[in-house]
Amino acid sequence: MEQEFYQGLAHRVRTLAEKADPFTRRRLLDLAKRYDAKGGQTSRPAAAERPLPTPRTTPPASILSGPGEA
Repeated sequence: MEQEFYQGLAHRVRTLAEKADPFTRRRLLDLAKRYDAKGGQTSRPAAAERPLPTPRTTPPASILSGPGEA
């Protein structure tokens, strides 16, 4: 019964991912994989996707050096 629950969640999340922007789609597909793993199902083969860019730790220089700043 628990396996069916997680399979259902994975299916719903994949359906949402079809309509989402690329960033959200990737996160939703990762979530669906985790639901598959909890349900004891092997994960589906992933489509070739670009890795997410690493987050910035500092703002871009153009923000820091504007005219009129002290």
